[in-house]
Amino acid sequence: MSYPSSMQAITYAKTGGLEVIEKTTQPFPKIAPEDVVIKVEYSGVNFIDTYYRKGIYPTKSFPAIIGTEAAGTIVGLPTDQGVLSNPEYKKRAFEIGGKVATGRLGAFAEYMVVPWNDAFSIPNGITTLKAASSLLQGLTATSFMEEGYNVQKGDIILIHTVAGGLGLLMCQLAKFRGATVIGTTSTKAKAALATEHGCDHVILYTEEETVKRVLEITKGDGVNAVFDGVGKDTFDDNFKLIKRKGTILTLGNASGPVPPFSPMKLVEKNVKLLRPTQKNYCVTPAESLHYANEVFKLIQNDTLKINIHKQYPFTAEGVADSQNDLAGRSTVGKLVIKVAESA
Repeated sequence: MSYPSSMQAITYAKTGGLEVIEKTTQPFPKIAPEDVVIKVEYSGVNFIDTYYRKGIYPTKSFPAIIGTEAAGTIVGLPTDQGVLSNPEYKKRAFEIGGKVATGRLGAFAEYMVVPWNDAFSIPNGITTLKAASSLLQGLTATSFMEEGYNVQKGDIILIHTVAGGLGLLMCQLAKFRGATVIGTTSTKAKAALATEHGCDHVILYTEEETVKRVLEITKGDGVNAVFDGVGKDTFDDNFKLIKRKGTILTLGNASGPVPPFSPMKLVEKNVKLLRPTQKNYCVTPAESLHYANEVFKLIQNDTLKINIHKQYPFTAEGVADSQNDLAGRSTVGKLVIKVAESA
């Protein structure tokens, strides 16, 4: 297939506020022999996009294309014979016209060119819209709840911002694994949504003291694990409500990065503290495929229900609005950018 010389993309030429977001014409990406070429249909909106845009995470070069999650149609396959004969490649069953999802930088664009091991075939019955709304957060939820802290039957866990896209997936997955789930959220409407998705105890942090309520619910014992995407604002309180020998996973910076602290903070209860990233659990082709298959299987059997809060247009204004809404904690479920019609 011949490709266009250029494409439309949502970019930023420097780090900063929402005003740096632009829709620009960019050269078509360079294609290496091991790459898959994807015509993007939908892109998922994630907090990590704001971290790159603000400069919390480093950007290698400018202009940079926003976005870390997309789904669409394969329009180009690898040409490297070593790749084509690789057993791990063959497991993915790629074909021209097939539907795939990916979790790579540069997702808010008409096309993406990604290494084959970062693309995952979407099973029948799952749309590109649903795949773009679930892959990155699904990989995060499954890998964090298997390797970060292996949630077991009988555990009591706390999920901050339980009504967000990742929070709802973690809640459902923890219930599937047999845990009791305590979640925090900001409004009664969000609390109702969390309850619908299996959350056993919802704490309105705008009206209740989270530490006090968690200790009441657990009869003073605390929780086995905390999954915390808030960051700075909730970090210290996590140590007051964690169980002895419990695990705290700080996995996001919604309120800002956690400031420096002394390791002596862990001593009082022999707490384990992790700051994991999904990318380091999904490094090898086998690892990434394992978790992608797990995500899609859980969606297919309705263990994970995907809630799409809103679709935004493929414009600078649409992307800025989506990031503003996400950062304002006014949303529930997943936000997506509609890049093109499904083929």
